[in-house]
Amino acid sequence: MVQSKAIGSCIAIVAYDAVKNIGALAHVMLPGRAPADKKTREKTKYAANAIDAVVNRMSKLGSKKDDIEVVLVGGGNILNRENDTICNANIESALELLGKKGLKVRARAVGGTARRSVALDVERGIISYKEGNGSEKQLWRA
Repeated sequence: MVQSKAIGSCIAIVAYDAVKNIGALAHVMLPGRAPADKKTREKTKYAANAIDAVVNRMSKLGSKKDDIEVVLVGGGNILNRENDTICNANIESALELLGKKGLKVRARAVGGTARRSVALDVERGIISYKEGNGSEKQLWRA
């Protein structure tokens, strides 16, 4: 089981390859690509770098790009700020970058004002999530 908790304005990019039974999860904090001067470890906070890392890691494990399916969770304005744009910027950035890579977004639980958590059961190919303190809901199944 792979999971990410306390997802607010961030986006969890959950990738799964049902053919090879391989999964990955990236907790993305910022849209776009990291500036060149960022340390390697900090770069995956950015959507483009995180997506590249997920695809590269899964490819090294034997996944083909066409077999990778993606689910997005997060991007909530949990502080209810009228001028908060990072939530939508994270959602839009992730969708745009995944589209440019030709990766299929199969489901999403994004936006709104609730914090979320997400879990990937790699063995069963199930992605579930929670909103706030709510109960776990299945979002997608391979």
